[in-house]
This record gives sequence, C-alpha cells and structure tokens, in this order.
Amino acid sequence: MITLEMAIAKIKKLPAEQLNEAIKFVEFLEFKLKNIEQSQEQTELEEKEVSFTEVAKEFIGCLDSNLEDLSYNPWNKPNSN
Repeated sequence: MITLEMAIAKIKKLPAEQLNEAIKFVEFLEFKLKNIEQSQEQTELEEKEVSFTEVAKEFIGCLDSNLEDLSYNPWNKPNSN
C-alpha cells in the first residue's frame, strides 16, 4: 500500500472531531509550503547576479570623445557681444 493510500485509510477511520483537526493540519502544511516557495522565489529574484555591462549598457559609448574636459560643449558658446 502506498503512503497516500495508507493516509486515506487512516483518515477514514477518524472520528469527526479528529477529522477536522486533520483537515486543519493539511491546510497548515499547504500554507507552510506556499510560504516556503514564495520565500525561495523572492530569494532567487534578489540574488540574481547582473553584470556591470548589463546595468550600464545605456551609458556605454556616451563618453567616447577626445575631450579632456567633458563639460565642454561647442554648441553652447558664450556671447562675445
């Protein structure tokens, strides 16, 4: 007899009050399992490693120039009036 069949056979023999306790216990186990799974998923999301390149990809190449002073802007010349 497999474990599930054994459990069902024993549950069928329980009086009503103990049957309610068994149901509550099974519901507790389901709740506990759900919390463990959610906790593991959250941990996996938090621990996901991301490379620097992936994080900075939108900025790669934005500073490519031969300028020593990056604040220089040739299009914003002061008025010489």
